[in-house]
Amino acid sequence: MKADVAFCPERIAEGKAMTELFELPQIVAARSPEAAERAEKLFRNLASQIVRLEPEEAELAKLFTNTWRYIKFAAANQFWMMSNDFGLDFERIRHAIRFQYPRASDMPGAGFAAGPCLLKDTMQLAAFTNNTFVLGHSAMLINEGLPLYVVSKLQERFDLSEMTVGILGMAFKGGSDDIRESLAYKLRKVVMLKAKETLCSDPYVKDDRFVSQDEVLTRADLLIIAAPHPE
Repeated sequence: MKADVAFCPERIAEGKAMTELFELPQIVAARSPEAAERAEKLFRNLASQIVRLEPEEAELAKLFTNTWRYIKFAAANQFWMMSNDFGLDFERIRHAIRFQYPRASDMPGAGFAAGPCLLKDTMQLAAFTNNTFVLGHSAMLINEGLPLYVVSKLQERFDLSEMTVGILGMAFKGGSDDIRESLAYKLRKVVMLKAKETLCSDPYVKDDRFVSQDEVLTRADLLIIAAPHPE
């Protein structure tokens, strides 16, 4: 009995499965025309557009998609650090760059770039290229190093050893309860080594080590927003 094998990578953003599953084109790849036809027939019940690739192409399409986002976040974070080191407001600069200028409209804001896919897929591409993926390695250093940078800059301004530091938002992104690969936890570890006391809160994440947001706001001398939840 022959088994049909198809590879159809998902490219759905966290928290948007029930919209993007129907709105985004679906990549379909298979080892045989019969398998590709069966996979396309299945996904045409969900997606309005199908893109055919070879399996290896589909795998790279998935990895390139997430790595491209990760590199863009790294560029924004590097720009933010440059601006910050000179005492300048990166968001004002970013607004000026993007204002009615379509070629820079996709420049993201600065912040912790994490989650279960972006770093992992960048690392997979690095391994795939025998660790010659210089751009990917640089992105990893920038994004994974951001918590250390934030704390080092705070140490220049404050004596953290005499302060209670509050961290608001422990998920890997705003509006989510997903903590996988969240840099907020890395930030928490670094702050705990430097501060007199560290308080964490998240309206979506259940963790016995956390306290309420009201308690953080009442007791903390210094606040860090690690995940930009609506709250």
